[in-house]
Amino acid sequence: MEPTNLKIGEKLKTLRTTRALSLDEASALTNVSKPMLGQIERGQSVPTVTTLWKIATGLKAPLSYFLEAPQAEYTVVGPEPSTVILGDSGKMRAYPLFTYDPVRSVETFYIEFDPGCRHSSEKHNDGVEEHIFVLRGTLRLEQKVGFQARAGRAWETAAERKRENCAPKILFRSAK
Repeated sequence: MEPTNLKIGEKLKTLRTTRALSLDEASALTNVSKPMLGQIERGQSVPTVTTLWKIATGLKAPLSYFLEAPQAEYTVVGPEPSTVILGDSGKMRAYPLFTYDPVRSVETFYIEFDPGCRHSSEKHNDGVEEHIFVLRGTLRLEQKVGFQARAGRAWETAAERKRENCAPKILFRSAK
């Protein structure tokens, strides 16, 4: 299996060149430095989930575009260490389970938070919703008002938010 950093870099370069964007132009759109974009394209750097999200948002591509695998008639999936996207110094691990499906406009991630992990996310693009299902433990979500969800609970949001682990594992689903 090809390392994630090479797949992400190839996808980034393909997307950028297909749109006839220079590294400078892509940097301006994504707020990611030109040297960092170059390192990612060459497979010399693995972007954090925050950096990958900036790239996806700036280039108006789904996050999972960078992690797509060939489609099968049916698929059984689970978290794969080779596809992990790290955030918050490794305290948050996002595993793509089902990459972006343009027919359904949905992608699914399995996310783990270490105890005490605090993760902030910017607002999604218009039309994108986030569905979060807590599988075990408790997760605190802060938007304008903070609240907690325990195992068996779910919520939907499109706003800027902060997440704090009270839960080691959640399932995260984004949909348009």
